[in-house]
Amino acid sequence: MTVRVCITGSPVSYSRSPLLHDYWLKAYGIDGEYGREEVPPAQAAEFYRSLAARGYAGCNVTAPNKEIAFSVLDEADESAAILGSANTLWLDGGRLCGASTDGYGFIANLDATVPGWDGARKLALVLGAGGASRAIVHALVERGFERVVLANRTLERAEAIAAAFGKKVVPLAFDKASDVMADADILVNCTSLGMKGASALTIDLSRLKPEAVVSDIVYVPLLTPLLTAAAARGLRTVDGLGMLLHQGVPGFERWFGVRPEVTPELREVLIADLRAKGQLAA
Repeated sequence: MTVRVCITGSPVSYSRSPLLHDYWLKAYGIDGEYGREEVPPAQAAEFYRSLAARGYAGCNVTAPNKEIAFSVLDEADESAAILGSANTLWLDGGRLCGASTDGYGFIANLDATVPGWDGARKLALVLGAGGASRAIVHALVERGFERVVLANRTLERAEAIAAAFGKKVVPLAFDKASDVMADADILVNCTSLGMKGASALTIDLSRLKPEAVVSDIVYVPLLTPLLTAAAARGLRTVDGLGMLLHQGVPGFERWFGVRPEVTPELREVLIADLRAKGQLAA
């Protein structure tokens, strides 16, 4: 029987997840389907509760439904429970289970792209306090960073996230980010600045040490102004596409019983799609 899975959220037309999972389904010869379901927030709770009735073995969840999905779970993994959100759902004996794989995807991408990036683990500087930021802050704390400084234009939002993780996470006003730049082992952009159609993220990288890593979770465009500026300084850079690829691994394994590999060939498939749509550079 064909195993059916989908990406859900509003909107989902932009998502590359079907391209990713279709590649793996063909690569491993699996009888499966991965589609799209436009699910507005008002309909989300009912949709996730009725996955089995709709013929689905599970689904991915994107904005703005991750918190709603978490709220209807029968069982949540540790990351989802800590974050209060879920992006990967599956059915187990009729029970709706869920996980948050964003943090996993972020760390796995760094490990694969710049091995040894976390050698110092002294200070990570994270820009932006949205939903993705919470998962990434948690992942950095779990990886063992002594301090994670979270800079946001609205300080209260950074303070709310910091309060959930204890003294290792330090909230900071966005315009004060340069004050800690010289100590940062990694700088992560979790804002939408630099995304296609949004304003560029303008920040002075001159204080970063030569061995620092600059990561951007945006992947449209693939080469954001931040990454372009960091590369010009000779810094190691990590784009957001790898995070998308790696966060899909645990879900695919849950649904289809095979742990897929993130390969250069898979990355090239998605880059070709970005290129065809003119989304490689800002």
